Amino acid sequence: MSPEEIDALDWEKQGGLIPAVVQDEDNGRVLMLGYMNRDAIDATLDTGHVTFWSRSKERLWTKGETSGNALAFVRMEADCDRDTLLVIARPSGPTCHAGTASCFKDAPANFLAELDVHIRERERDRPPGSYTADLFDSGTRRIAQKVGEEAVETALASVAEDDESLLGEAADLIFHLTVLLRSRGLSVHDAVKVLRNRHVARRQAANPSSMEP
Repeated sequence: MSPEEIDALDWEKQGGLIPAVVQDEDNGRVLMLGYMNRDAIDATLDTGHVTFWSRSKERLWTKGETSGNALAFVRMEADCDRDTLLVIARPSGPTCHAGTASCFKDAPANFLAELDVHIRERERDRPPGSYTADLFDSGTRRIAQKVGEEAVETALASVAEDDESLLGEAADLIFHLTVLLRSRGLSVHDAVKVLRNRHVARRQAANPSSMEP
């Protein structure tokens, strides 16, 4: 966020404070709501750790300063009225003081994104006994072979087995495809971006006057 964009925020509406909704960069889950003043925004941008103005302590408060469960800052943007911020971050642990991922008990998240993060951690840590780690150890060629096997099994299930079997095979295929992408330094999110870009391009080709929101 540029200095001009910060200046343009509606600072008068809530007495110099702006509500800030924090969202997980990896899975889209809403994590918490805090408040920022200018100093909190500056501290967030300068340190790379999401910082708020604590209304109870009346001071700047960096998330995780006592618990260690910090929020690594990714980016932020204002809403259309310039009176609320959306802060995108990566949590290093539970965000809520109660030990949950989000302060909102049933906040939804993109499970495919969560799975990709889990697979990425398995690739990095290679824990003994992990099937995913064993796949990475076997190399991209073997992982690609597994994707081919799962694709065939999914196709066969679609014509010869019941819905439950088809869904099970499809889940196996998605898992192994996610591992294959990660072995090449890619993610499911990257593939989804390709699909989205194709969709946008086709919409614009069909209606050149349309604008992507």
